[in-house]
Amino acid sequence: MSSSIIGPVSVGASLRGTVEDAVAAAIVSGELAPGTLVTAPTLAARFGISATPVREALLNLQGRGFVDVVRNKGFRITEVSEQDLWEIVRLRQLLEAPPMREIARALQPEAAADLRRKAQTIVDSAAAADLAAYLAADMAFHLRLLELHGNRRLIAMVKDLRQQTRMVGLADMIGTAELARSAAEHHSLVDLLEARDGRGAETLVTAHIGHVLGWWNGRSED
Repeated sequence: MSSSIIGPVSVGASLRGTVEDAVAAAIVSGELAPGTLVTAPTLAARFGISATPVREALLNLQGRGFVDVVRNKGFRITEVSEQDLWEIVRLRQLLEAPPMREIARALQPEAAADLRRKAQTIVDSAAAADLAAYLAADMAFHLRLLELHGNRRLIAMVKDLRQQTRMVGLADMIGTAELARSAAEHHSLVDLLEARDGRGAETLVTAHIGHVLGWWNGRSED
């Protein structure tokens, strides 16, 4: 059983941003399932803070399409249809995988070392059952990877698509061999890039993103 992403936050933290990231991670991972009704006061109690920054975070999440306002009731977690998810995943594969060939040709040792550190953070977060940290580290790794390609619009598009992605089975994957394998794939990707194997890296990224429709959606890939 995984621990909840939503829990007490540090008083010194940027409360709205911290709450927004935590609630988004809970939605993406499936801890807060589609259709769930939440309120600012209820979540505030779980975070151990006042309702104001929670309400502000939820309104920001409304703008990102994660929640809808339900008049006089609170906020409802939005649904993402199978078609929506397939379209997001396919777009991500088309955008994120092909650049691996160019990145493999030009990867420098210092960039590889940075990617290796970020990959290890993903592995450590998975082992620690920290889904919020896992999702943040995963985003940081893949956006840093695309920075090496040098196309700012590509990075912005991928970031937006990643923020729309839902992995409703991820919360149930804590402690599983599948999550460990998925986390380890980041190290395997760096191995391929360092070996200048752009084709292999492209294939791995395509399969890695495909987990969204498989493991991370509660489905076997065997």
